[in-house]
Amino acid sequence: MTKDAAQAGSVAPVDAGDPAKMAGGANGAPGADHSQPHASFAALFVGSIGVVYGDIGTSPLYAFREALVAAMGHNAQGIPSRDMVLGVISLILWSLILIITIKYVLLLLRADDKGEGGILTLVTLSQRAVGRPTYIIALLGMAGAALFYGDAAITPAISVLSAVEGLKLVTPVFEPYILPITVVIIVALFAVQSHGTASVARYFGPICIVWFVVMGVSGLSHIWDDLTIFYAFNPVYGVRFVANHGTVGLLALGAVFLAVTGGEALYTDLGHFGRKPIQWAWFTLIFPALTLNYLGQGAMILADPSKLQNPFFLLFPSWALLPTVILATLATIIASQAVITGAFSLSRQAIQLGLLPRMAIRHTSEEHSGQIYMPAVNWGILIGVLVLVLVFKNSSALASAYGIAVTATMAITAVLAYVVVRRLWKWNIMLALAILGPLIVIHFIFLGANLLKVLDGGWVPLVIGAVILFLMITWRTGSRILADKTRRIEVPLDDLLKSFEKRPPHRVPGTAIFLSSDHSYAPASLLHNLKHNKVLHEHNVFLAVKSADTPRVPDGERIYFEKINDSFSKLILKFGYMETPNLPKALIACKKAGLKFDMMSTSFFLSRRHLKASGKLGMPMWQDYIFISMAVNANSATDYFHLPTGRVVEVGTQVTI
Repeated sequence: MTKDAAQAGSVAPVDAGDPAKMAGGANGAPGADHSQPHASFAALFVGSIGVVYGDIGTSPLYAFREALVAAMGHNAQGIPSRDMVLGVISLILWSLILIITIKYVLLLLRADDKGEGGILTLVTLSQRAVGRPTYIIALLGMAGAALFYGDAAITPAISVLSAVEGLKLVTPVFEPYILPITVVIIVALFAVQSHGTASVARYFGPICIVWFVVMGVSGLSHIWDDLTIFYAFNPVYGVRFVANHGTVGLLALGAVFLAVTGGEALYTDLGHFGRKPIQWAWFTLIFPALTLNYLGQGAMILADPSKLQNPFFLLFPSWALLPTVILATLATIIASQAVITGAFSLSRQAIQLGLLPRMAIRHTSEEHSGQIYMPAVNWGILIGVLVLVLVFKNSSALASAYGIAVTATMAITAVLAYVVVRRLWKWNIMLALAILGPLIVIHFIFLGANLLKVLDGGWVPLVIGAVILFLMITWRTGSRILADKTRRIEVPLDDLLKSFEKRPPHRVPGTAIFLSSDHSYAPASLLHNLKHNKVLHEHNVFLAVKSADTPRVPDGERIYFEKINDSFSKLILKFGYMETPNLPKALIACKKAGLKFDMMSTSFFLSRRHLKASGKLGMPMWQDYIFISMAVNANSATDYFHLPTGRVVEVGTQVTI
């Protein structure tokens, strides 16, 4: 079983093979505070500034510039008009207000499942709200989760590149070294992930606070260049700009969306820091700093259009350029942290819900169970980031690829949020439509605007998302086929126990634990042990590990024990989809329920399957091979469940799918 994620006896999550059955198990009630209880508010406040808001906090480096250049069309040498500048700034400000403030900070942060957020959490709440398995909702969740990985690859690439490009303004001598410096920084960022989110937040959170203060002060110092920039708070300027500029207006709108990328990571990282620290950080520091900086860039361009080359860095005097570039580089490293930690959280949820094969998960904090490190995800994203940097070479080229995945994911979350507020929170239909209706329309307008960039690089995140979605569907379908095939050849447990009464097998001392996904049938590992070794242990436990549809399971609800007779018993251990099953710890905790396990006299029996493709049971042959490859490379059950390697016995069988 070491290399097979779908073996008999490898413990399958409850309904994990079917995303249509991912029904939420938490109340998801608005207003419930599930902030992390073990750390001080100040520590979580500082950490959230560094990790949660890192992505959106570096958008001023390129968002306004790219939007204004797109608004000017092919007239790159021209001078932007006053209405053009006010229109773009107005669109940016109202995007921050409507999408980040209202949708994410005020609404979705309350749509948590016992403190956890992210699109898969929203799926579980939506399923619970509907009250029945809904494949469409599950498919939307899978699509949104898959697209998030595309965002996770592009964010570090564009963020770090845009910061390092500021060196060109210090002196052109640095220009040939921009790509090498970027690559070194990115590799170093991913190399330190194994030390954990807490370590990164502790060291970089204060730096990010300095970054936001500097951004706000630099913008404030230039607002006086042209006070008419305050007209941008009138949404009419933004709406009129899009309406009067046709396709060019839509292209500019697609670039405007760069200002709100990071909102989805904000929701996904909810479990790392809690709702209140994230909300307080937004209203007291992040939003004011972003607003002042964008207003300052706009006022400066109104006064001196020649600074459109790089309006962010030109907010600073020449003597401050180099320190600002260094600070911006550190901030972009933190920006990348938001999507990386979000990808870890999302991957663990997907594994527990049966959408991805098992992967190694390492906990990096004793205080926060949500802070984890996944080597396979980490290095996979790093490879994608490096490829993007080396192929696109500059942040302007990457800007065309950026945004599509995020807009699609945000549109999906807006639709799912409507289901939650209407069916789970019982909002009046008029109130739900009044708040979420405009947000859904805005998201689809942004999505349409970003789709115009598909041929210019926007296809990259779509391809990444499509590949991940295909792998999720393949794993779900293959797991279901394998479970059905296994069910047809298994022996009912009651029949086997009756046969023991007629012909008792030879008994040996000790305890044998047989991992099983269904207590109604005898585990294949037990049958093969009897067939080949012809012995039965003195005590035999059929252990099933169940994945609950809630983030975590209270200790009092984790264990279910049933004694069959003096020799056999059933044990169920339940874990939430944000928990990593640790069977030895859980078995030791069984002492509270009166069950004692001596690990030195306990053997774990696992079934290992060798899969063969047939192409006849629901998937074409080539897709069978992909599923088998995923199963072979999955993390072993021994490692995933933290079993003591010296106490594990694996028994193999061959299965055709």
